[in-house]
Amino acid sequence: MPRALFILVTIGLAVYAIADIASSDDDDRLGVPRLPWFVVALVPIVGPVAWIVVSRAQRARRAGGGTSAPGPAAPPRPPRRRGPVAPDDDPEFLWRLDQERIRRERETGGSAGETPGDDEPHRTDGDVPDDGARG
Repeated sequence: MPRALFILVTIGLAVYAIADIASSDDDDRLGVPRLPWFVVALVPIVGPVAWIVVSRAQRARRAGGGTSAPGPAAPPRPPRRRGPVAPDDDPEFLWRLDQERIRRERETGGSAGETPGDDEPHRTDGDVPDDGARG
């Protein structure tokens, strides 16, 4: 049983290290290409542990802002811009949608405050008809 557990832990560490190497960036790998790190990760126990120690130290150094290595510090990365999650959260999308609605109304001669006519069915399910973006 202990032998099987040791083998499973060894394989688990190697799989974790390989997956982490595959998703790492250049800074985590100390500028070394991925292939040599993959080879290191295949060395039982020592390889995955070496990768975990090196990558975590690099991430902690980058997150803490301090550097223990001599030489020029790497320029800080610009903060990742988080875009809108959904199209209706994007102000530019809403503006374009509103402009399209205005253009359609001009072409058909309708007005913005127009209510549905008798030829259009009235909704009773509580759903609002899509008349474009609403502010």
